[in-house]
This record gives sequence, structure tokens and C-alpha cells, in this order.
Amino acid sequence: MNILNKDLAHIQITVTTTDDDLSMSYEKAVVPSRRIKAIEKLQENGFDIALRLSPYIPEFVDLSILNNVKCDKIQVEFLRVNSWIKKWFDIDYTPYVVSQSGYLHRTLNDKKNLISKITGFKEVSVCEDETVAYDYWKNHFNPNPDDCCNLRF
Repeated sequence: MNILNKDLAHIQITVTTTDDDLSMSYEKAVVPSRRIKAIEKLQENGFDIALRLSPYIPEFVDLSILNNVKCDKIQVEFLRVNSWIKKWFDIDYTPYVVSQSGYLHRTLNDKKNLISKITGFKEVSVCEDETVAYDYWKNHFNPNPDDCCNLRF
């Protein structure tokens, strides 16, 4: 753990699901349980670490697992849906009704409801590109309105 300067490093590790078997069906990466262990080890060793839930697909996340990760920060980026995504994931796309820039998004109220269920972190922030939701998260939710990643210098 001496390879990084804790005062200069901000680390985000992406988790797309809490299900190792599911992750192997669409990712060529280390399984989420091992990523979560790495996040917790970095947190334990004093690093500025965030779990990056990206994309957040509610059907893929067990909140009892997510909310028990020993990490202070989580960065959430909701799934944006286009025709390619619809071919990739077998999920219910009916909540994705807001259209912008070639993508379908969940409504802001739906996103706010989903975020309210993420409770195990001291800081929750949302990375967003849909205009109405972007303005809301920036001006009313994110701890650092100028940087959704909550970098501190």
C-alpha cells in the first residue's frame, strides 16, 4: 500500500452488480466480491476511495450487500439505455421514459427513490448527464456541486 501517496490519490473502483455469477455473463473483469474487498482494504488503509456503481442497474444490485460495504463514498451513475444496451441486458426497460441525446433515462423521481435506498455510505453522489436530473444532483444533492466525483484538494 506504499505505492500511492494517500494525499494525492483518489481511487474509484467500479461495481456493476453484487452478483459474481451475473457479472461473469457480461464482464471480462475481476468479480465484484473481489473488487469490494479491494475497496474495503483501501478504505481501511486510509485512501480516498469510492465505490463507483456504474452503471446502476437496480435489478443487478442486492442492497443488503451494497449497503454493508465498508467504504465512506459511493459514486452512482444510472444506466442510460440505447438500442445496443437493450440487446445486451435482459431487464425491464419500462422505467426508462426520459429521452435525451439518443438515450432513455429513468425519471428524476425514480432516481431519487433508488438513491434513497443506498444507505451504507457517508457520502453519496450522482454522476448524471440528463439535464433535469443533472441540475438537481448538482444543486441539491452532491456534496461537491462542482465535481460529482467529490475530489478534494
